[in-house]
Amino acid sequence: MSSNERATRALREILQNPENDACADCGAPDPGWGSCSLGVFICLACSGIHRNIPAISKVKSLSLSHWEDHEVQFMAGNGNELMRRKYEAAVPVYYYKPNHKDGQTLREQWIRAKYERKEFSEPGKSFIYEEGTKDGMLMKKGRDNVQFLSRRFVLSEREGTLKYFTKFDAKEPKAVIKVDTINATFQPEKIGNPNGLQITYLKDYSTRNIFIYHDNGKEIVDWFNTIRAVQLHYLKVAFPGASDAELVPKLTRNFLKEGYMEKTGPRHTEGFKKRWFTLDQRRLMYFKDPLDAFAKGEVFLGNRDHGYSASPGLPAGTHCNGAWQHGITIETPDRGFLFTCESENEQKDWLKHFNEVISAVMSPQEYTMEALFRHRH
Repeated sequence: MSSNERATRALREILQNPENDACADCGAPDPGWGSCSLGVFICLACSGIHRNIPAISKVKSLSLSHWEDHEVQFMAGNGNELMRRKYEAAVPVYYYKPNHKDGQTLREQWIRAKYERKEFSEPGKSFIYEEGTKDGMLMKKGRDNVQFLSRRFVLSEREGTLKYFTKFDAKEPKAVIKVDTINATFQPEKIGNPNGLQITYLKDYSTRNIFIYHDNGKEIVDWFNTIRAVQLHYLKVAFPGASDAELVPKLTRNFLKEGYMEKTGPRHTEGFKKRWFTLDQRRLMYFKDPLDAFAKGEVFLGNRDHGYSASPGLPAGTHCNGAWQHGITIETPDRGFLFTCESENEQKDWLKHFNEVISAVMSPQEYTMEALFRHRH
């Protein structure tokens, strides 16, 4: 047996250890690469990021590269769990640890924070995300146009607000956003920038979107995690008895699903029009364009025991004059909503998400939101 075959077999055995069966950085299953300088097993996508920091990480394919005996021994003596304890010893609870579905910017900054900057290796170290305030310039899309312009943003833990100003030295902010109403989610494809961040907040009980980016990936991820740190501080004051495990899911969240469907109006006789839909927990919002500041409308999805349902197809006799034929009917206590999808796969995927939401137990806050929603509509 050649030395390379021996190395490949040894690496395969080390991989059998359950701690090594997922990427050390994003959790993707069956990692096919290793960093022979850090002692971790990683996926193809994360290996590309490691390759960009050659002074820290030397990556090799587990099946195609030549491995020296001492490198194999190093991998055997370390591995994902041991290195996690070293490099993730002190990750703050609010810090967003990306998974394999997250984009390049979030994953790259997580990898750089861990191994290059060693942010989380020493317990007791202070974090830049916990300074209580952040002030800087970000590119922001205009409300009614596609142009991005530089705007000053100021986040204040003391005030519990995020403000933005149209000029750096402007006295009055253009908007004051309460941190407890903010959601922030990375949207590189939608915004057309790898560092694109969508901030969603409630204003007079309706949802408002703003779209921002910064040319520097570290800077936009720092904003994101500082928003989460401020939110956690705010929640700890609001819910003094709650544990971190209860509060962290209330921080920023990714949307359950987004995409185009066609919809008709309340009388079900109007033409089907193509709209961009965002499912955010129990709120299904629809927009004329993915980058609109305000939703044209929204549907609240309550629990199935209270008269909510989602099923494939459209009611008999519906005049479907749109381009798409794969129908979905959502029933609420107040009215029915009719949608069509471009493909059967899309129809099934939307229905899966709708039914998961409708089956889930509602929280007291969601009952309050439902009452407000039905009162308004």
